[in-house]
Amino acid sequence: MRSWCRPGPIVVVGLLFWLIAAGPLRPYRQALTNGKPPQLILVLGGDVDREHLGIRLARDLNLPLVVSGGSNLEYAQWLVSEVGIPLSQVQLDYRAKDTLGNFTSLVDELRLKGIQHVLLVTSEDHLPRSMAVGHVVAGSRGIRLTGISVSCANQCREEGLRKRISDWLRAWAWVATGSDLKEWAQRRWPEALSAGGGDALLPNSKVLDPAAH
Repeated sequence: MRSWCRPGPIVVVGLLFWLIAAGPLRPYRQALTNGKPPQLILVLGGDVDREHLGIRLARDLNLPLVVSGGSNLEYAQWLVSEVGIPLSQVQLDYRAKDTLGNFTSLVDELRLKGIQHVLLVTSEDHLPRSMAVGHVVAGSRGIRLTGISVSCANQCREEGLRKRISDWLRAWAWVATGSDLKEWAQRRWPEALSAGGGDALLPNSKVLDPAAH
């Protein structure tokens, strides 16, 4: 009787190779192995200290700066002028309502601009969740993130593991479907979730590039 070798391990190895080399995990491999220097600074709004640091980094490194969900337009423009960088170097984006939105509102635009490595600036208590979400969303577009924390000293608020896992799962759902599970759940069960709040930033603000002003 002719004996056949088991195809199982070969199939599994072949599938993993395809997933990493040419399949849906390819962008993540590209992000992990990307050796390019930083091309852009992304500041997540919620604390003006983050914006202070981001603007100084943009000046010192001569990199474009995007502030997602930051302070109001007048203050942000004043801060930029105080540090002494041109408004054309800064983009103020107010589309994001939370941490996931900070990334989903921007990653496709960054990819179209050829951005492959981003310096991510946020508070030290917010950085772990931001990186967890950002690695999933930005990584799906082949974009590498390097985190830079801003000290929050005695104002730090430790974020629970549940919140971090929840946002991480929402990030994977967005990559898979292009939609935010939280928004879907709010439409389906609005009363149950109305008291849940969230880390909304500026839900009613407009997208604005100060270079146009």
